[in-house]
Amino acid sequence: MSPLLRTVLLLTLSNVFMTFAWYGLLDKMAARPLLMAVLASWGIAFFEYVLQVPANRIGHQVLSVGQLKMLQEVISLSVFVPFAVLYLREPLKLNYLWAGLCILGAVYFVFRGK
Repeated sequence: MSPLLRTVLLLTLSNVFMTFAWYGLLDKMAARPLLMAVLASWGIAFFEYVLQVPANRIGHQVLSVGQLKMLQEVISLSVFVPFAVLYLREPLKLNYLWAGLCILGAVYFVFRGK
């Protein structure tokens, strides 16, 4: 498997854990003490880092730091929007489209030739 594909897969899985750690516990931990919510989120986020660190190391072999960060942002939005709509039952908003278009513009500038 190519380094770029491994990076994308690891970053995608990492973002799933990150999204659950940051947003997935909002309703479930609302009545709990803040410390419990923090510890639960850290427990989930541990797996994010287990995937994120190797993804960045592998990705840096074939991408610049800026390209790697932009890839992360694209994946993050690609994971967050379905999560927000399907899991959190947030309405699908036109703002997500505009945000995606802005990121696509950023992708163009970061990945275009020198």
